[in-house]
Amino acid sequence: MHLIDFIIFLVFTLGVVIFGCSFFKKGSSAEEFTSAGHSIPGWVVGMSIFATYVSSISYIGYPGKAFASNWNAFVFSLSIPIASYFAAKYFVPFYRHSGSVSAYTFLEEKFGAWARIYASACYLLTQIARMGSILYLLAVPMYILMGWNLHVVIICTSIGIIIYSMMGGLKAVIWADAIQGIILIGGALLCLVILMFSMPEGPMQTFDMAINAPKGNKFSLGAFSSDLTTSTFWVCLIYGIFINLQNYGIDQNYVQRYHAAKTDKDAKFSALFGGYLFIPVSALFFLIGSALYSYYEAGVAPLPDEIAAKPDYVFPYFIVNGLPVGLRGILIASIFAAGMSTVSTSVTSAATIFLTDYWRPFFSGMRRVKDQLVHHGAVEHHSKHQRLELAVVRISSVVVGMLGALVAIAMLSVESIIDAWWTLSSIFSGGMLGLFLLGCIPQKINRMAAAAGCLCGIIVIGWISLADMWNLPGVHLHPYLAIVLGTCVIFLVGFCFTFLVRGKK
Repeated sequence: MHLIDFIIFLVFTLGVVIFGCSFFKKGSSAEEFTSAGHSIPGWVVGMSIFATYVSSISYIGYPGKAFASNWNAFVFSLSIPIASYFAAKYFVPFYRHSGSVSAYTFLEEKFGAWARIYASACYLLTQIARMGSILYLLAVPMYILMGWNLHVVIICTSIGIIIYSMMGGLKAVIWADAIQGIILIGGALLCLVILMFSMPEGPMQTFDMAINAPKGNKFSLGAFSSDLTTSTFWVCLIYGIFINLQNYGIDQNYVQRYHAAKTDKDAKFSALFGGYLFIPVSALFFLIGSALYSYYEAGVAPLPDEIAAKPDYVFPYFIVNGLPVGLRGILIASIFAAGMSTVSTSVTSAATIFLTDYWRPFFSGMRRVKDQLVHHGAVEHHSKHQRLELAVVRISSVVVGMLGALVAIAMLSVESIIDAWWTLSSIFSGGMLGLFLLGCIPQKINRMAAAAGCLCGIIVIGWISLADMWNLPGVHLHPYLAIVLGTCVIFLVGFCFTFLVRGKK
């Protein structure tokens, strides 16, 4: 790695940490830490939502997927407009007027404390798995560039992210996300231009070679068959609809941003802007993957077999060997921008959930005492309680960040990070969307019926996820469908069981 590239990368990384820490304010409260004081402009919140979508999983995993196979995973992006519309129309107004920064308070009001604990636990597991996937992909470029130990890179990157997330809170995370989002788009565009104009016969050769690839069209969106055991177009689309509805409807990352926006109008705009911007940018990443295939297939540069065998390594390898000095540092910085923005978001939101869904419920007596003290003018006691909650959320940030680093180290042997993340996401999501939909329908759902639905949903998710691994009997389905069927089973069982109980009464 040239000294200039290293300086660019180092200045950017340290700059983000220092910028995030600049939002530290003495005497801040847990409420301000978790909701940014409801003071962020809509376009900034939208860029933050977009940057949360475009993690290192997108920046490295999408090109790797397109290089090795085709654009089948892009179908996931095509489902986002549906979720964005529902978010702006229903989810944003609902959460903005709910009175709680937690996405899961609603479930407790509908079905009891168990529903809130179940959903928040599923969320925490999902975020820790996501952080692990992204931290791993942040370490890969530095391993290829500098030969640095992957474990060391993961740990050092985690420490930097934890520091500015812990000190600056949600306001620091959102503003840093907005800046990082602009940098990562610019870096990806520069890379695509260099790839296409490096082709011997010009940019159009990129498309010709990718379309006529021996193993099939690199721009294919997948088979349109009804096969549910492979990643067809329909499997990816249905998976995307359910995951994105869950993201916008019950994911704390998004709900917290709805609260951070200045007004309801800003919050609605941010939901639409962040989602729609992801579609062309994700297409850009897949196009980079197809261009990488044509670039190496045309013999512009050699590609070692050990790199070709690990698709997630191909894009970082090109950055190291195919880009001029200076641009290399910008691309590495943009990859870090993508990863740091998403990990910092997960750290802050997971810490918020620990505070609102675990700490406060178990210390409700303390909260009542606080209210009485405030009522009698005991401001000093109130401020001590505020400092305690702020300490809790900051310590939680550190613990969650460390767990994410451990998962990243455990993922070092994974072949395709996209497949690993999507599978883990489908499992850990636990059909939360089904429980949320049960709570949204006009009819009052029996609490025991909702619990029975969740139990059945978990069984279905476990069966689909482990069927191939353990050779379980029955029809084997693609793991992406775990969340789809789990959600449907939770909803249908809860709904039908409610009316069965009513009929008996």
